[in-house]
Amino acid sequence: MSRRLITSGSPFERDYGYSRAVVYGDAVYLSGTTGYDYATMTMPEGAAAQAEACWRTIRSVLAEAGTGLAGIVRATYYVTDRDDAEAVLAVCGRVLAEVRPAATIVVVASLLRPEMRVEIEVTARIG
Repeated sequence: MSRRLITSGSPFERDYGYSRAVVYGDAVYLSGTTGYDYATMTMPEGAAAQAEACWRTIRSVLAEAGTGLAGIVRATYYVTDRDDAEAVLAVCGRVLAEVRPAATIVVVASLLRPEMRVEIEVTARIG
């Protein structure tokens, strides 16, 4: 079975030894994705804006992998503040309204950097 690595160009991938996604057979495993614009390394302030940015990156990576949002079968959402959960879920609900993957939301104490309020991880299928 073939294994292909996909990068978003984030310096985190190089520095921390991971890939934005791994395509293995007909499955796409996306790493946790935060709201950074990896071209400028800027981050929106609000949790909903960060979730939107996460989905922009995820869409791009899925397209490079040969699939799209419709291929998502599993999603995990991490938020650092329980009060942000509804706003993040509203974004996710709009983006995945027709897809409706198996999903989990987890409130965590923090993410790697203090500006990170949301992280989204997905698994998708090709075809």
